[in-house]
Amino acid sequence: MSDKPLSAGRVEEVFTAQDGTYRFSRWGRPIAPVVFGIDDDTLGYLKDAMASVLAVADMQFAETDPELGANLMMFFCQDWDELQMVPNLDQLIPDFEILLASLKRSGANQYRTFSFDDTGAIQVCIVLMRYDEHMADTPVQTLGVGQMTQCILLWGEEAFEDESPIAIVPQNGMCIVKPGYAALIKAAYDASLPPSATDASHAMRLAARAKLLLEDLVNDA
Repeated sequence: MSDKPLSAGRVEEVFTAQDGTYRFSRWGRPIAPVVFGIDDDTLGYLKDAMASVLAVADMQFAETDPELGANLMMFFCQDWDELQMVPNLDQLIPDFEILLASLKRSGANQYRTFSFDDTGAIQVCIVLMRYDEHMADTPVQTLGVGQMTQCILLWGEEAFEDESPIAIVPQNGMCIVKPGYAALIKAAYDASLPPSATDASHAMRLAARAKLLLEDLVNDA
């Protein structure tokens, strides 16, 4: 597992949208999750794994969002059509029927959508998960770390097509955020940086902070 810092070019890449624009955004409020469609035992393991990613950014889950109740909503299903029975989900996701048709047509097993506050910070994230054969073979701990890593920042749609931000530790089989990406997440929540950015020069500032944080992590290990 490489502990090399991410280059400014790579940082810019992971926050570049499909239309070529740079779009960085982090959460602007404590994250209050709610998960539907799994049993209580699995839920506990999933939330513990998700919380381990928040800890990278020195954050903890909140019990509730005072304005919304929950602001990170995850829905698990066996078939995409099941989501049509979830009350008010079509009001939370624009063009819901069109989205479902697209997910079924593409064979996708997951989908994420974000909404933002007046500062451009993440306000709400909704995650849809279809529990297919691939997902069934994925340990809950790995699933939790992977999903929370995808939700903790607004990554570009193609950010991880060629390189995953997570890895399995051979010694214990546990899933973690790779050191370079962990340092990037921690840097992204630096209070001296804005909660959102559209200028690609922001990537250079992020990369510089992440490099220093990674050096500290390596020296402390």
